[in-house]
Amino acid sequence: MQVAAQQVGAGGRVVGVDLAPLEPPLGNANAISFLGDLTEPGVAERILAELGAQADVVLSDAAPKLTGVRATDRAREEALLQALEALVPRLLRRGGTLVLKLLDSPEVEAVVGRLRKRFGSLKTVRLRATRQGSAERYLMARDFRG
Repeated sequence: MQVAAQQVGAGGRVVGVDLAPLEPPLGNANAISFLGDLTEPGVAERILAELGAQADVVLSDAAPKLTGVRATDRAREEALLQALEALVPRLLRRGGTLVLKLLDSPEVEAVVGRLRKRFGSLKTVRLRATRQGSAERYLMARDFRG
């Protein structure tokens, strides 16, 4: 959030949602964070109220709390991605950009396939800094069509 707030500058607005408070709290006047769960009703309305309009960019590094039980972890990741997928049309303006953290699984590919149809371009990347054996990658989708 700190980097995003610096990038958008004083004329931009950054709203963050997390299950835990930010430590240390952000000192940027153009950034606000609040406690919330993206899967709960009312979160989209709160984000929109803080933004004042739909976002140019939705950036999410949300990930489920992992248990080490593959079936449970996959189900949690799928539920979180489905919640984010449902939020995108409400939060992102037409022409906007979406960046999401993903954890590889067959269930994730179904969500990626559905999102691909809603954007002009979509790709997934694995960062060089990602540790060996990690299932983490990122989705970047541009030109939201609605």
